Amino acid sequence: MKTFSQRKGYKPVSEVIQTDGMSDELRNSLWNVLDLLIWSQDGYTSKYGTNEIMPFSKSLWFNYFKKPIDSRETYGIHILQVIRRYFFECPWYEVYDFIEFVAKYHSFMKNLSKMINSILEQELAGYRLIDGVIADITDKQEVEMLEAALRDTEFEGVSNHLKRALELLSDRKKPDYRNSIKESISAVESMARIITKRPKATLGDALTILEKTGKVHAALKAGFSNLYGYTSDEGGIRHAMLEEPNIDVNDAKFFLLSCTSFVNYLKSKL
Repeated sequence: MKTFSQRKGYKPVSEVIQTDGMSDELRNSLWNVLDLLIWSQDGYTSKYGTNEIMPFSKSLWFNYFKKPIDSRETYGIHILQVIRRYFFECPWYEVYDFIEFVAKYHSFMKNLSKMINSILEQELAGYRLIDGVIADITDKQEVEMLEAALRDTEFEGVSNHLKRALELLSDRKKPDYRNSIKESISAVESMARIITKRPKATLGDALTILEKTGKVHAALKAGFSNLYGYTSDEGGIRHAMLEEPNIDVNDAKFFLLSCTSFVNYLKSKL
């Protein structure tokens, strides 16, 4: 059962979109990928099998741990225990260092990066493994921007839409990306209604008013409308975007961050 802070979206964004730390679930899942694809393969740690942990650990001790190679344990299973202890005790950022090393050493394994990235995506980590390198996909400033928007009590209705969008996006068991996008767009619509003083205006109508009154440049208005699939039909923005068949976590996170940015832009016009 989710806690109150999780249900209401009050949990720090930096914990939901993991950029400055790593949850136990994420660390455990990353280890499980390594275990399934590497450590548990037949004979990997056994001297009666391939015993591939020996050359790997030699490289690990030499190039990563920077420790004497002859300080390793004698048997492969004991070497793996040392590696496991390090993985679960090291700081979160060293887990990513270790993942990079393992991925580069096992670069011939086509599924390794794919499965690691699947876990990173599932757990909303702010990083991806690209060509053997852990790369940022969520800027720290974006996280700070979102946290500031969620704390805003002046426009509570707008903040509530963003909180709900984050909640739907971050539900690990049953994420709802379509409705997360809907809530993100609703936050923009709510802010646009406030600034135009038209409480019943659609987002399209509000953007048109903002353009005519000089609060939003025509190019920006057009870009925003096109970006979010705005059409002139009855369903409008929600109908056009939410009918897309393959909406995923990346779409929902993009909308949450970009809508938050546009909401902040509209606030500046007040």
